[in-house]
Amino acid sequence: MKQRLANYWDSFSFVGLIVATLFFAASLTPSLLPRNYWVQGILSGFSLAIGYGVGIAALTLYRFFELREPSGKMQQIAKRLTVASVAVVSVAFVWRMTFWQNSIRERMEMPRLETAYPYRVALIAVVLAVILIAGGRLFVRCGHFISGKLQRVMPRRVAHAFGFTTAILLVLFLTNDVIAVGLLRSADAFFLNLDQLVDDDTGKPTDPMLTGSESSLVTWETIGRQGKEFLSGGPTKAEIAAVTEDEAMRPIRVYVGMRSRPTAQERAELALRELKRVGGFERSVLIVATPTGTGWLDPSAVDSLEYLHGGDSAIVSTQYSYLPSWITILVDPRRSIESAEALFEVVYSYWKTLPKDTRPKLYLHGLSLGSLGSEVSADLFTIFEDPINGAVWSGPPFPSQNWKLIVQNRNEGTPAWLPEFRDRRILRFTSQRNALDTGAPWGPMRCVYVQYASDPMVWFSPDLAWNRPDWLGDRRGPDVSPHLRWYPLVTLLQVAFDLPVATAVPLGYGHNYSPSSYIDAWIAVTDPKGWTEDQTEALKAMFESRETPKP
Repeated sequence: MKQRLANYWDSFSFVGLIVATLFFAASLTPSLLPRNYWVQGILSGFSLAIGYGVGIAALTLYRFFELREPSGKMQQIAKRLTVASVAVVSVAFVWRMTFWQNSIRERMEMPRLETAYPYRVALIAVVLAVILIAGGRLFVRCGHFISGKLQRVMPRRVAHAFGFTTAILLVLFLTNDVIAVGLLRSADAFFLNLDQLVDDDTGKPTDPMLTGSESSLVTWETIGRQGKEFLSGGPTKAEIAAVTEDEAMRPIRVYVGMRSRPTAQERAELALRELKRVGGFERSVLIVATPTGTGWLDPSAVDSLEYLHGGDSAIVSTQYSYLPSWITILVDPRRSIESAEALFEVVYSYWKTLPKDTRPKLYLHGLSLGSLGSEVSADLFTIFEDPINGAVWSGPPFPSQNWKLIVQNRNEGTPAWLPEFRDRRILRFTSQRNALDTGAPWGPMRCVYVQYASDPMVWFSPDLAWNRPDWLGDRRGPDVSPHLRWYPLVTLLQVAFDLPVATAVPLGYGHNYSPSSYIDAWIAVTDPKGWTEDQTEALKAMFESRETPKP
C-alpha cells in the first residue's frame, strides 16, 4: 500500500505541482467580498486543480515544440531552487490570509477575524483538488484508450486527435446534458416550491382595490412568494404621513406571478388591465419595475419611492423566473429582457394615448437581472416621439450591453466604478456616496445607475481570465481592498465565487444596495415636489433603523 501511494505521488508532474501551488497561493489573496474558510477552501481547491492543468498543458506544449530541456545536474538545481521559492511564497500567502480578509471586512464595517483558519482551508483545498485532478486523469486515460483502439485503423496522430475529441464530447455531454440539466431541474423544482411558500401572516387582501383580492383580475394563489410579500408590504398611508408630515395616499402596487399566466405577453396584458382597474394611471408617478430572478423587488428601492411622493405612486411588475439572478443569468438571461419588453410595451402603448398634462410621469426600475431587462425594454426609436421621464437601475449585471457600452465610452479620467458619461444631462452614476448633485442641469429624461465597486454581479466577466479589469485601476472604490490584485484565471475564479454570496454582506456593499443610495437616486430622477434636505435625512434615518429583508 505504501509503495502504491509512493508510485502515485511520483506520477504527478513536477511542473504541474509548482504551477498548482502558485495558483493556490494567489487564490488566498482578497477578492471583492470576504469569504469564510469553507468557501475559501473550495475556491483554492479549484485553483489548485486548474493550476495543475495549466502546468501540464504548458509542459506538453514545451515538449511538443521539442525545445531544449536543462541537463540532469542543472535540472536538479533548478528544481530545488523552484521548490524553495514556491514554498516561501505559499507560506507567506497563507500567513497573510487573515490580514487580507480583514482588509475587506474593515471596509464593509464587519467585525475583524482572529483567524481565517488557514489549515482548514488547505485541507479542504487539497482534498477537492485531488478529486478534481483524479477526474482529469480519468479523462486523459479515456482519451488514450479511445485513440489506442483507433490506431488499428488510422495513423497515430489522427487517432490521438479523434480519441481526445471523442473524450471531450463525452465529458461535455455528461456535464451539460446530464449533470448540469439534473442540477438545473433540481434547482428549478426547489425554487418553485419555495416560490409557493408564504408566511402565515401574509394573508389575502380584503380591500377590493388591492391586487390579489376577490375583485382583482390576478388570483392571489398564483402570485408567488416574492410577489405576495411585495403586495402585502410597503408603507401605509399613515406611515408615509408620519415621515413627510403631510397628507398622504395609499401607494398602488400591481404584481403578476409566473403562474398567473403562461407567457410573458399574457402576464403583461393582465398587469395592464389590473393597473387600470386599481387606478394606477391616475397617480402622479408610475414605475414599470422588473424584478430580480426570484421575482423579488427590493423594499429599499420601492418603499423609498413611495415615501418621497407621499404615496401618490403606482408600481407594476411581472415575474419571469423562480431562480436567483446569478443562476438565471447563467442559464437564460433572455427571460428578464423578454418580460421587461412585454410589460413596458403594453404599459407605454396605453400611457402615450393619455393626455400629457394629466397622465403620470413614467419611469423604469430594475435591480440586478431586472436592470438587464429594464435598460433595454424602452427601445429608443419607440420613445423618441413621446419620451418617458427616466429610470433608476441598480447593480447592472455583467451581460448588460447598454451599461457596458456606456462604461467603455466614459469620459476620460473617470473610473469604471463611478464613470461620467458625456455632459451628464441624461445619464449619471452614483455609489455609496451621492455623486448625482453636481450642479449641472438635467435634461428632460433623467437616468441613474447605482453601482458599488464591490459588487461581483457588476464586475464579473469571462475576460477576467486574461485581462486586468479597469475597475482595478489606480482609483479604486472605497469598498474594495487595496490589496486586491489581478492574477490570470485566479481572479476570474475569485469573483465567480463571490457571485452566490453577493448579498451576504451589510447594506451598502456588494450586491446589497442601501436605501440611502436609492433615496438619492429617486430624488435626482423624479424630483419630488416640495421635498427638503431635512426630509431626506429623516427618511434615510428611518430606513437605517429598520431591517431590510434580502431576497
